Amino acid sequence: MAMVKNKSVGSKVFDGINCLFFVAIIVVCILPVWHVICASFSDAGWVMNQTGLIWKIERPNFNGYKLVFANNSIWTGYLNTLIYVFGNTALGMFLTVMAAYALSRKDFLWASPIMFIISFTMLFSGGIVPVYILVSQDLGLFDSRWALILPNCMSAFYLILVRTALQNVPDSLEESAMLDGAGRFTILFQIMLPLIKATLATVILYYIIGNWNSWFSAMIYLRTKDKFPLQLVLKEILVTTNNSNSNIDISVLSSGDSADAVLYKQLVKYCTIVVSTVPMFIFYPFVQKYFESGVMIGAIKG
Repeated sequence: MAMVKNKSVGSKVFDGINCLFFVAIIVVCILPVWHVICASFSDAGWVMNQTGLIWKIERPNFNGYKLVFANNSIWTGYLNTLIYVFGNTALGMFLTVMAAYALSRKDFLWASPIMFIISFTMLFSGGIVPVYILVSQDLGLFDSRWALILPNCMSAFYLILVRTALQNVPDSLEESAMLDGAGRFTILFQIMLPLIKATLATVILYYIIGNWNSWFSAMIYLRTKDKFPLQLVLKEILVTTNNSNSNIDISVLSSGDSADAVLYKQLVKYCTIVVSTVPMFIFYPFVQKYFESGVMIGAIKG
């Protein structure tokens, strides 16, 4: 049995510095989240008087969440966001998989020129104004839900990821399936896609997170509040709570908890942040195991 060599002093120092560095990164990432969570469950008056980092929950209560969820636009925003996320992800994945499979085939004559054009769009674009004119005037999608789905339903970067993964699937599998009489769709959906499920899970995660956090497009194209996604609704709540004329409705609180609405401004901000991020915290662990392998597929070819 081969003896394991002892690490040199330089290697031990390097490993120690690496550990300290990544521990510091973890602390920097966790502390803001912990601060917001503790503040959201604390007493409004106590939170209002705090200036530094909040380490613990003080006088626990749910008043902030009562005020946030009493706003009907929160629930409408959740529904709209689910529509945009699932619509954009489903359409985006279908188009991405179809295009990636076609462009990954060696017998496709125009694969290289088309990939060059697609890659070019990752570096250069027409800008916000031409896109706005195209979507709102030429396509007539202004103040329409489709304005948040169609223009962003496909990403060149995700296409390249899926295409690279498909290129790494052995050609012999496709050739054997064709000899057995399988068509292109059968090969794609029953043979190719199950072999790259890690990449597909990663791309789906990217699509969902990107659409869940999106608010800028909605701010530009939408005017009807019933169509606002959750992030835009929460942005408006945060903006209104910054104003001195905040219209926070404290009537939903019990008489013992009622106070000046200004007192709850800071607490409502923390609660809205938690409301918008918790779904992603719940969703991510289910696909995390596919994330690393999905991104690294195709990084080393040979």
